[in-house]
Amino acid sequence: MPVRKGTTVTLPTRALTGTLFSALVLAGVLTGCTAGEPRPAPPAPAPAASKAPAQERPDAANRAPSRIPGIGPRTHGRIPDGTTQVLVVTGDGPDGNVATAVLHQRDPAGRWHRTAGPWTGHNALRGWTDAHTAGDLRSPIGVFRIGDAGGRLPDPGARFPYDQDEEFAVSGTGFLGEPLEGSFDYVVAIDYNRIPGTTPLNKERPLGPEAGGGVWIHVDHGGPTQACVSLPREDMTELLRALDPAREPVVVMGPASVLAG
Repeated sequence: MPVRKGTTVTLPTRALTGTLFSALVLAGVLTGCTAGEPRPAPPAPAPAASKAPAQERPDAANRAPSRIPGIGPRTHGRIPDGTTQVLVVTGDGPDGNVATAVLHQRDPAGRWHRTAGPWTGHNALRGWTDAHTAGDLRSPIGVFRIGDAGGRLPDPGARFPYDQDEEFAVSGTGFLGEPLEGSFDYVVAIDYNRIPGTTPLNKERPLGPEAGGGVWIHVDHGGPTQACVSLPREDMTELLRALDPAREPVVVMGPASVLAG
């Protein structure tokens, strides 16, 4: 039987960098006399100049960026105002299937800090798309809520509602002939064409079945996915423990060139 714990905040589904250098130059003046000439009396020493107080070095919080590195203004504008935790998943190009994920968090001053990652995993076999359809073997581009988790294995300490269910078991081989077993031991549902606040196993598709669905972040099996994002097992457990529903987290995903827009 599924084990469901916790509650979640349901949000609308949305398809959705300084360093201070300082230099101090010290100059010395050498004086001498011509042989045979009387030496003038040495000048009276000038009064010591008062020492200016040392300039304070700004702390890390003040150096942090007010926008997530690599995320352009248009993409940043799609992140909900209440969101203070963002998982950024980027690919090298529109047709690439190797992805990098970094978790960022916003402080009360509105500045963003990297809190976990980078982690290297995979996305869909054929890359990315902003018009995902079922079976196109591309991962959807956009900004999507994340807030529901589950897996075949017991909850590793997630703050999200977590469903443990044997239905997460998977077998067979991937596109590179790699075994798929264990890929769904831990998953986080991406709110693309699904009902937020429900188990990742929920197959309801508000946009219709032709728009695809079942897009998750799950355990990496060593090759590209059909539409999901995959991360190494230990990184998945770290992610599950770090994601905080009170921060209204989202995933921002797509090719780096697109997300920079």
